[in-house]
Formats: sequence, C-alpha cells, structure tokens
Amino acid sequence: MIHIKRIYDEYDENDGFRVLVDRLWPRGITKEEAHLDIWLKEIAPSNDLRKWFNHDPEKWDEFQKRYKEELLNNTEIVEQLKNINKKQKKLTLLYGAKNKEYNQAVVIASLLM
Repeated sequence: MIHIKRIYDEYDENDGFRVLVDRLWPRGITKEEAHLDIWLKEIAPSNDLRKWFNHDPEKWDEFQKRYKEELLNNTEIVEQLKNINKKQKKLTLLYGAKNKEYNQAVVIASLLM
C-alpha cells in the first residue's frame, strides 16, 4: 500500500514506512518532526529538471516523461525503493512541494504500483 503525503502534514503512526523523496531538505522541518525512516534524495528529479518544472501544471506531462527517463537511468535507487515497498505493509512517500497533484512523489508512486 503506497501513500503520498506532504512532509508538512501532521505525522501519523499509520503512515507506515516514511520515505522522503526530495533532493533538498524541507525548510522549517527538523529531523525529529520528519519522523523519517529513510531519505532517498538520489531518487528526486535532477536539479535541472526540478528547476525547469517548477511545479507548473502546464509542464506536467513533459515533466513526467523526463523524470521517468531519469529514473530508468537510476535503476539502483529505484530498485532500493521497490525492495522497501515489498517489505513494508504501508509505504508513505513524502515530498515538500505545495502542489499535491504535480510533484515527483506522484510519478514515483505510479512506477511502484
């Protein structure tokens, strides 16, 4: 079971295994507040792609395409997350973006399902 949640949302014990999928640490969040099990910053979009996209809904389709290409070239980190997903009853992908529909966690979740 995979869930997607903004890291700024309140922690819930029912989140299961919590994975931060951002390249940059979210502002204003302490490590204690994050309640992370792991931070996979290597799975996040490249800095160039992240800056180009800038969470612009008009760029969403192209972002997904480019990001999936990046993930296909980063098989080791993707396999690591797939293995975590297999071992956990519940996996929560955490991201820092304000936009809940257009972010990398949505793309990652689609690859895991």
